[in-house]
Amino acid sequence: MRLIEPLGLLHGPGASEAIERRLALPLAGGPAAFSLARLVGDARGIVLANAIPPEFAEACARVCAPRPAFAGLPGRGPWVMGIVNVTPDSFSDGGRHFTLEAAVEAGLATRAAGADLVDIGGESTRPGSAPVTPEQEQARILPVIEALAREGVVVSVDTRHAATMRAALEAGARVVNDVTALAHDPLAAAVVAAARAPVVLMHMRGTPQTMMDHASYADVAAEVTAELAQRVAAAVAAGIAPGDIAVDPGIGFAKDHAQNIELLDRMAILHTLGCTVLAGVSRKRFIGHLTGEAVAAQRGPGSLAAALAALDRGAAILRVHDVAETVQAVRVWRGLNGR
Repeated sequence: MRLIEPLGLLHGPGASEAIERRLALPLAGGPAAFSLARLVGDARGIVLANAIPPEFAEACARVCAPRPAFAGLPGRGPWVMGIVNVTPDSFSDGGRHFTLEAAVEAGLATRAAGADLVDIGGESTRPGSAPVTPEQEQARILPVIEALAREGVVVSVDTRHAATMRAALEAGARVVNDVTALAHDPLAAAVVAAARAPVVLMHMRGTPQTMMDHASYADVAAEVTAELAQRVAAAVAAGIAPGDIAVDPGIGFAKDHAQNIELLDRMAILHTLGCTVLAGVSRKRFIGHLTGEAVAAQRGPGSLAAALAALDRGAAILRVHDVAETVQAVRVWRGLNGR
């Protein structure tokens, strides 16, 4: 698969005018646009968007094509995915929602704060975290998912286990969010395809225990995109509809601080896959590295800055801890950009 990286990103009325004057092309159907493009792996390097050579036409078409509303969510985004971890050891909120009552209350509060969907996880995937069995994971999350689904909450299940995916979808979850991009469990892709469920494919190398041993890249943005392209192709081959696939570059997973920053800055390259883009930057360690804030729960302002940067680069879903603050920031971003 050929890859192009959209550059010279434009927003607001200027983007629409540039598209009309054929000085730029629409990013993911617009209204954002890009005026330049890097031809990944090609000696010609950066070219004008209206001069992309024919051999990159298919990649360009994927970048420009409108994305369907992910998981039936209203509008075209951006959407906010709120995080509720039913774990004792997640890096930011481990233990806070470890009872059924606390987790359900947090999920309902997350929706009330403006989240479009609520991501429920029962296994921590922070660096070095200990794995749990699917049975332990299901005991933690299935009652929470059932309770939230009864209240009409759009639930995403954060799991890498096929058995948990199946049980969660039967309990009322609508979306599967897999940090291994359906690579951990050989039965996972078939479960998602049979349920016709939307899925988030996240980039990671190795396991949560070993991933930082694999943080070696010559070009982190291009390599992450190419590896996600393989996972997207595998998902489609398993019967998952392309419009039901979102991709997540996996900020903080098998990437060091410099790689995380570069990957966020170049996130627009993911649009060459033709999928909805999700950004999970909330309270991540690279924010602490940039700001000097060691306490994850105190990284809210930095998380907002990183989230808005992701939106500027075409992310359509923000996975966050600080939902009310992010919803307010997204509304301002939308107003400033004519969305």
